[in-house]
Amino acid sequence: MVRGIRPEATGREILDVEYCPCERKPIEISPSTTTFRRKLRGQTISEVRRLAKRVVLCLSGGSFVVIEPRMSGLILVADPPTTEHRRVCWHLKPRRGKASSFEFWDRRGLGTVRLLTEVEMAELQERLGPDALEVDASMWKAILSSTRRPVKVAMLEQKLVAGIGNLYASEILHRAGISPQRSSQKITRPQCERIAEATIQVLETAIKYEGSTLGDGTYRNVLNQDGSYQNEHRVYDREGDTCPQCSQGVIKRIVQAQRSTFYCPKCQK
Repeated sequence: MVRGIRPEATGREILDVEYCPCERKPIEISPSTTTFRRKLRGQTISEVRRLAKRVVLCLSGGSFVVIEPRMSGLILVADPPTTEHRRVCWHLKPRRGKASSFEFWDRRGLGTVRLLTEVEMAELQERLGPDALEVDASMWKAILSSTRRPVKVAMLEQKLVAGIGNLYASEILHRAGISPQRSSQKITRPQCERIAEATIQVLETAIKYEGSTLGDGTYRNVLNQDGSYQNEHRVYDREGDTCPQCSQGVIKRIVQAQRSTFYCPKCQK
């Protein structure tokens, strides 16, 4: 999402914020919609960056808009998948005579849009673990040694390490050859090295292919097009398939912390 919206929004002045009529579950917007709109008008988006699984708009006045899409939210610069799930639209000052905007769309209403001060932004960053793309083997060892939870469950805890979603945790552990059910405290240093390497491989490839659009079609990129990382999945959503790694095991699905986990019992013992 960040790569898609960055060239459209960076350096642009916000002319107005529109709240789209929606009869579905409302998303969380803070502060109040009136205050949010008033404080954003006239500000310039100086930078667009990622914070774990959030999109951050850095504003010229020193504040930050933090958009957390969660499970069903999208940020779009093109027409949305449906009009009834549109939530918030940012209208930007025309560039080269061309008007433009981007919007937050959320089918299930789980997402949040918040305006934070510098202090509040710092507090949010302190509550999150280090970014997954910056965690090396030594850091993984320290993180996983702090909990007895299964390693797959621990990888989803944003306070421990930020930025790994459920799908990607299954893919990372398969590449690393580690059972998702193994206790975090039993993960060895060599295994942490494999986790660190696999995390970079999986996340950077997922970013390159703009995420995964699964059978429900919920996820779309900023142009309302399918992502293509689903074509790279080795285990996720492939229950019953032969493992592409060992060519002997059959991909299995289990449930951990109310989330689906996919793995190969043969090469992830």
